[in-house]
Amino acid sequence: MADVKGADRRKGRRGRRAAQAAGRRELLSRSLRSAELCLRERDYGTAYAHFLLVLSLAPELRADYKETFQYALFRWAEELYSLSRNQDLFNCYEQALELFPNDDVICNSMGEQLFRLGFRDEAAGYFYKAVKLNPSSADAKENFYRVANWLVERWHFVMLNDVKRNWMYQKAIEKAVQAGCTSVLDIGTGTGILSMFARRAGAPHVYACELSKTMFDLACEVVAANHMDGQIKLLHMKSHEVGVPEHIPEKVSLVVTETVDAGLFGEGIVETLIHAWKNLLLEPKPKAGSCVGYGQVIPAGAVVYGMIVDCPEIRRHHRVCVNTVAGVNLEEATFSSPVHCSHKSSEVNEPYATEKMSRVPGGYKALSQPFLALTVDFNSLQNLESIASGKSCRISVLVQEQGQLDCFITWFVLHLDAEHSLSTGPSEETCWEQAVFPIQHLPADGYIVNCGDTVILDVHCPDCYLRLDLVTVIRAGEVTNAMSLEKEEDLCDALASLHTTHQKRELCILEPSEIALLNNAIYHESFKNAISKVITSLTAEENRTSKNETMAATEDFSDPLYILDVSEGFSILPLIAAQLGKVKSYSSVEEEPHRVTLERLSERNDISKGTLEFWLNQLEANDDVLQRPKSDKLWSIIILDVIEPCGLIRQEVMEKCAIARCLLQSGGKIFPRCVVIHGMLVESNTLMQESSVQGTEPTLGFNIAPSINQFKVPVHVFLSLSTLPSVRLSDPVELLRLDLMNPYSSHFSLATEVKVRICKSGQVTAIPFWYHLHLDEEIYLDTSSDMSHWKQAAFVLEEPLRVEEGQEVLLGVHFQNSNVNMTLRRPS
Repeated sequence: MADVKGADRRKGRRGRRAAQAAGRRELLSRSLRSAELCLRERDYGTAYAHFLLVLSLAPELRADYKETFQYALFRWAEELYSLSRNQDLFNCYEQALELFPNDDVICNSMGEQLFRLGFRDEAAGYFYKAVKLNPSSADAKENFYRVANWLVERWHFVMLNDVKRNWMYQKAIEKAVQAGCTSVLDIGTGTGILSMFARRAGAPHVYACELSKTMFDLACEVVAANHMDGQIKLLHMKSHEVGVPEHIPEKVSLVVTETVDAGLFGEGIVETLIHAWKNLLLEPKPKAGSCVGYGQVIPAGAVVYGMIVDCPEIRRHHRVCVNTVAGVNLEEATFSSPVHCSHKSSEVNEPYATEKMSRVPGGYKALSQPFLALTVDFNSLQNLESIASGKSCRISVLVQEQGQLDCFITWFVLHLDAEHSLSTGPSEETCWEQAVFPIQHLPADGYIVNCGDTVILDVHCPDCYLRLDLVTVIRAGEVTNAMSLEKEEDLCDALASLHTTHQKRELCILEPSEIALLNNAIYHESFKNAISKVITSLTAEENRTSKNETMAATEDFSDPLYILDVSEGFSILPLIAAQLGKVKSYSSVEEEPHRVTLERLSERNDISKGTLEFWLNQLEANDDVLQRPKSDKLWSIIILDVIEPCGLIRQEVMEKCAIARCLLQSGGKIFPRCVVIHGMLVESNTLMQESSVQGTEPTLGFNIAPSINQFKVPVHVFLSLSTLPSVRLSDPVELLRLDLMNPYSSHFSLATEVKVRICKSGQVTAIPFWYHLHLDEEIYLDTSSDMSHWKQAAFVLEEPLRVEEGQEVLLGVHFQNSNVNMTLRRPS
């Protein structure tokens, strides 16, 4: 009887399991049908939820439905992003990664969402994981390179390769520790190298703080790799947040820092050290006596030097030097770069630009001897607070060479202690650039200075940023009271005499690359000629059609030709086009001051009202910029901005070209119609130094390279090839041709291999590249020309390749999603 009852129980359990399995199959089947129906109806959120349920219950189905699930996830994520439901968006990705923890596509997409929401550190982690999961993923690699430039700026590599800088800091820290500094705080530690100098010198208590999460993690890795974890306490915070005894047990006897930029104060060293002296450092040591029991700072101080400079390259990037461009009169507009030295200018966005003056194309001419601009004692709280107050210092500088008053440049000598100093001067080989203070808005004859003239300027630090402001110019032999100008009203009068007519007009603020573009006559004349050819051709075709067709066709011909300029930033091409015939010219400028300036120029150049339109004003979203001008009309010309000022092809340009081709009338053109990539092989130690840390020698025996080199990127941008320190090993060659007008060839992914003949023996370390932008068969623009507003780029090889004169090597070029990748090998 017991056996019968046991058999019945087993049958019951089997029956229940069978029923459960049947129910599960029915649930999965129903959920899959619902998911696919929701996809067809574009209800991506519900489709995602159904797929999530199915793949959670049935892991065996994940491989079959992975791509469909990804599609639903990505479309739903876009909807969540548009609704600002960021937490729901991230929850969806986390759920997806629980199902597919090793899926590089989902990791990469998660990184993209994080990056565009401003979470760069977190985005870097997902991009890095995606690259590790799939090293051949071009999208993941490009995303990681992009975010790596944000998180670990390129100057870290240059600085760590600067042997002199590292040696000087090491010696100054050793001297301080041996003199009795037993506790050290490294502020803005970066990779931790200064902290490790202090620990190796024998300091028993070393602390380091770093705000950037990426750099903090990197410092932890570097310290561990050098067997100093546990000996250096790393804090992920600003020094202003460090408390005693919450984070460090007591005040320290030595602060070391290198939070200085080209303008000395731009990384906040003044505010940082004021806080440190008040909260983190022991009392400063007396002028004489032992260091034991007192506080000090490395660097101990700095002296800032300046010079008056004539420099055509700086001039063309910060001052519009032409009155007319391709027939468009610019006299009704006053343009300014965001960097200039007008006193108390409300429109200033940046206190200075930075340049490696030894590498400025065309060079520069010193119009004065170097002058002492400012001295700072980092070991004096009183001196630091005086600088922070913004108090101005009036300086007079004698002009010793005739030339154009283009800018002031500054550099500094950083005194680490009484024995060890570093100079950032323009003639020094150093990891620092120089600060540049462009001069603008003078009368036309005010820029020329002569030997014997005196330039009066103010040096001060509003908001703890170094500023050099031009006050006036005293001509040789001129009697003036400019040197005694002390009252605010006197200063304003002096400035008014310099600025005269420009004060009446509103300033139009342009980026330096946009000002250089306005100064580029060849660019605008080339577009004028190419646009004119298309207009002439289309007008002739319309005339032929109107003679052979009905009156309706003739009336249709009364409509203008439609021209769309989708250049990034400020562009006068719509004004140039508007003067060339019966056209309706559309500009896609976004900023209101730019639109106001174009309207004013349109009136000044007698362009008929309604001929110039602002396209984005007529659209619901900027993403819709490529669409028909009217429901029954197409564009005659679409001008695309395909190259970024930094020297790279813009993202999604090929997709835009594909759309643009569908919006052209018969005979219409895209400008440029063809992009040809050119390049050459070079040996450049400079590019190597700027690309990665070169072993342990430059870092004085510390093992930093493997950690930081994870963030190296192969493509360098904003290069000036004419002054790049390099040896040319080949002649320029054509690398790749992108025909933007050809609808039958896809340019989303192209690969080719080019034979390159070596003209000089050496080691190939990099391939600089640039572009010829063909507007038609006869007219093209060269982005490497002296007047180009574009810079150039270079692909740095993972490993240098030794070559001999007369050899041929094979240069592989892979173009995908607007990104360029290169390889170099010997023929097999």
